[in-house]
Amino acid sequence: MNENEEELEEPDAQSAQATETDAQPENADAVAEQADEQEPVLDEDVMPDDEADLLIPVEEYLAAGVHIGTQQKTKSMERFIHRVRTDGLYVLDVSQTDSRIRTAARFIANYQPEQILVASSRQYGRFPAEKFATAVGARARTGRFIPGTLTNPKYDGYIEPDVVVVTDPIGDAQAVKEAITVGIPVVAMCDSNNTTGNVDLVVPTNNKGRRALSVVYWLLANEVIDNRGGEPTYALEDFEEGM
Repeated sequence: MNENEEELEEPDAQSAQATETDAQPENADAVAEQADEQEPVLDEDVMPDDEADLLIPVEEYLAAGVHIGTQQKTKSMERFIHRVRTDGLYVLDVSQTDSRIRTAARFIANYQPEQILVASSRQYGRFPAEKFATAVGARARTGRFIPGTLTNPKYDGYIEPDVVVVTDPIGDAQAVKEAITVGIPVVAMCDSNNTTGNVDLVVPTNNKGRRALSVVYWLLANEVIDNRGGEPTYALEDFEEGM
């Protein structure tokens, strides 16, 4: 596994002992869909530095709900949480989300396009994950991740990527497990209820909402292209489906 001490996460010895439960509610997508339909709140306190230089205006992050976490948090995600709202939802630090998108893009850009695999079993992550793969030349495995994809050479769909990007370490647990088995790094979009012990590079974000995932995958794709010396040409609308 590639080592980069400044870019990669140290394994979290306490990640298995979350401060709150890290089980996702069964209706997580339904809750996220309701949040997507709500009018965006544009004056929320979502980062400690109001003057932070972001890839897009903070209002655009807010409108997409990138900052909206769950009502659970884990010890390993605590450092990415800015505050807790009165309704119990944890608010992710948008400036850290923005910074980690840049970091992840620099890291991913070091790999040959065809050696990058993006996996997303989460419903709302499938379309933007596939669009990300198209934009950067990566391979995508969306929907159910077939066991043996990375570990069984006898399986017809067997592949040998050098890095894996996942939408949710919980929903994409099989992909993460197999990446660890074969010793390749994992870049993961992590919500407040995720543990990061098996993740090499965390991008803190709402990883359940359609709009949030579209924005994060869009920014990540354009930053990867930029880091390769190309000209980013994709618009957010290219990463949105059925909105």
